[in-house]
Amino acid sequence: MSKLTVVVCDHIHQKGLDILANDAQINLINAADEPKERLITEIIPLADIAITRSSTDVDQFFLDHATNIKAIVRAGVGVDNVDIKGCSQKGIVVMNVPTANTIAAVELTMTHMLSCVRQFPYAHNNLKIDRVWRRQDWYGTELKDKKLGVIGFGNIGSRVAKRAKAFEMEVIAYDPYIDSSRATDFDIQYTNNFDDILACDIITIHTPKNEETLGMINTQEIAKMKDGVILINCARGGLYNEEALVEGLKNGKIHMAGIDVFNKEPATDHPLLDLDNVTLTPHLGANTKESQQNIAIQAAENAISAVKNISFPNALNLPIKESELPDFLRPYLELIQKMGHMSTQATRESIKSIKITTEGEVSAHIDSLTTFATVGILSESLEDSVNYVNAEFVAQERGIGINKEQQVNNSGLENRITIKLTTLNATFTIAGTVLGENAQRIIEIDGYTLDLEPKGKMILFRNTDVPGVIGDVGHIISSNNLNISDFRLGRDKDSQALAVVKVDGNISKKLLSELASLETCISVAHVTI
Repeated sequence: MSKLTVVVCDHIHQKGLDILANDAQINLINAADEPKERLITEIIPLADIAITRSSTDVDQFFLDHATNIKAIVRAGVGVDNVDIKGCSQKGIVVMNVPTANTIAAVELTMTHMLSCVRQFPYAHNNLKIDRVWRRQDWYGTELKDKKLGVIGFGNIGSRVAKRAKAFEMEVIAYDPYIDSSRATDFDIQYTNNFDDILACDIITIHTPKNEETLGMINTQEIAKMKDGVILINCARGGLYNEEALVEGLKNGKIHMAGIDVFNKEPATDHPLLDLDNVTLTPHLGANTKESQQNIAIQAAENAISAVKNISFPNALNLPIKESELPDFLRPYLELIQKMGHMSTQATRESIKSIKITTEGEVSAHIDSLTTFATVGILSESLEDSVNYVNAEFVAQERGIGINKEQQVNNSGLENRITIKLTTLNATFTIAGTVLGENAQRIIEIDGYTLDLEPKGKMILFRNTDVPGVIGDVGHIISSNNLNISDFRLGRDKDSQALAVVKVDGNISKKLLSELASLETCISVAHVTI
């Protein structure tokens, strides 16, 4: 039997190379030191599986030469350098290694926290570099009895919280996408009021980076914090607005900050580097020997499972070539994932159940539609941790029920797909269809009939249906320096209406607060697709 070829494009830990080299069915080509041109044009055509890191871009040039590859393993979490859509079109499965660096990131967070409260790096430099022995200059504080606010209670945030409890800290968790019992079961306080987090002595953030979380700690939030607060970010650059962070550190509102990640990296000329009340590291979250070893081992094991067709662990796309999909189905899969993403943004609460209803020929593919919908729903809070292979398992693990129903097609449309999302306090229903070859449309939200392209930044404004509302909404949006690019209105029989307003530019908390203050407002939310 001929061997299966695994090409390692970038440097990984020797343990991973050993696993591949010791498998009798694997022909290992370690091409980490090869020039990229030769790697792609001469070696990649030989590969059944490729293992990459950030140094090799899996772009169109790469894919044009990947004539035999069935899967690509990204040895790490981020897949920014991988053209996932292009891989899907060629039937190439993309896998990552999302949990191998968890403990490294958790412990780095604790390192920054301890360094900030004891000003450890500065005391160290004062003695070792300046050769000054002045104990009286370095009075710190203790973690014991301090209140820690944890934003994001996922794989990393929850572990930080548990370790903080061991330091006898009071811990409060904020994560609107989890059931509160996930925190309270560990004797950790849960809150859905973000101001409770802002009142803490120390705040650490562990969320994905998306429209909702980018700059979620800004000037307004910092103003609400305690004087002398300590902020930690070892998650994603930009979750704290960096200009606001610098200003808070300069004026003393923020006592110390521990930062491992930056909006633009490498950050060798960043204003934070000029301050003497911040501890900084160059994105070291995954930089431990154990983490790099774990990443390499998992990447090698994933590659072996994939090349032997055993399984595709942590797959981020479906192993389906476009030519093998019915032509009409592809836009429905894309549409229902967008609908799922809209649903979870519109509710922003812990999810209890998901129901998918189909009408028409698409009903034959309800399982695939459910998978895509679930990925769309969970990706807002889980980012790279959810994929097309594990989506329904992850939902089940979180106690989220998934139901499917095929209905007789009485809609008057060729096909209709519907998601009903039940959260802790509400339900949200959204329906869509595809017109023509690929005109994706949202046709109903919570019973309001609309005709909406699922694209762009949108405000969902539900109100009592009285004169003057449209003018009031338009005035507030324009006064916040935003242009309205589209305005869709649905009405019901109970004197209520739903407006979906598309805008050019970012939707601020201030804008949403002003809309919510209108007497006619029943609810307001925002989504980005």
